[in-house]
Amino acid sequence: MLDQYISTGDKDTRSGFGAGLLELGENNPDVVALCADLTGSLKMDAFQKEFPDRFFQCGIAEANMMGIAAGMTIGGKIPYTGTFANFSTGRVYDQIRQSIAYSFKNVKICASHSGLTLGEDGATHQILEDIGLMKMLPNMVVINTCDYNQTKAATIAIAKVENPVYLRFGRPKVPNFTPENQVFEIGKAVKLSEGNDVTIIATGHLVWKAIEAGRALQEKGIHAEVINIHTIKPLDEKVILNSVKKTGCVVTAEEHQMNGGLGDSVAQLLGREYPAPLEMVAVQDTFGESGTPEQLLEKYGLSSNSIVEKVLKVVERKK
Repeated sequence: MLDQYISTGDKDTRSGFGAGLLELGENNPDVVALCADLTGSLKMDAFQKEFPDRFFQCGIAEANMMGIAAGMTIGGKIPYTGTFANFSTGRVYDQIRQSIAYSFKNVKICASHSGLTLGEDGATHQILEDIGLMKMLPNMVVINTCDYNQTKAATIAIAKVENPVYLRFGRPKVPNFTPENQVFEIGKAVKLSEGNDVTIIATGHLVWKAIEAGRALQEKGIHAEVINIHTIKPLDEKVILNSVKKTGCVVTAEEHQMNGGLGDSVAQLLGREYPAPLEMVAVQDTFGESGTPEQLLEKYGLSSNSIVEKVLKVVERKK
């Protein structure tokens, strides 16, 4: 079943955000965009050119941008903020907590250049804690998309919910394999394959790695149920529990710290509802470093081979 997922070409997820934002601008006059001096990097330039009166360049003043966005919602606008994930969360956490999450403002916090695959910019820009920071905030929806098509669909979909949303995506080009005209359902997991031996739950750039791992496992006679979790909060608990009750064990995969990420959420769920052997593919309590995206994914154990190794380990544990 995993053989059906074929990439139509490598595209960066930030371009999916830019395309979705432009389409939103054409169809929803209440959508406005704010950027912290990174218009080109966030692919917001097409929106800026088409709707200059609805685009606000805030400069390198991210905290101020969040405050402006929160204020705009009072007038009925739907603001989309754009900057790097590090600056979208860690730098402005107080403003997000007080002015957006606590105040329940309809702000869409859109964050590019997340995780290790920011690459050569190094550890100071490679935030690996952002999912944990954002999912702990009451009222905050947390979404982490896997390819160009899904990012575009998510960008459009989040305008329809009156919640603060954290939308996380990245810089490098990755395989584009999800349907072009997909319906993006917030909080609804996407099951990519059926399997009885192990559940693999992946998010973001690691979804394609999970597909590759699933194919390699088939050759070893292990049939994995691969699930794409694009929404980390609210988590699709029903799909996860049903799968793990069938397979008896699970591996999570994410481009984030092990603490506070997707694996952490799955572990909490299983601990409450259905204890089962669990292994996590994630960064092990360390900062990153400079390097190409693929070099860093390999070094920090976020490869398809790493997923296969964890699957072999967790399958043994359930015996």
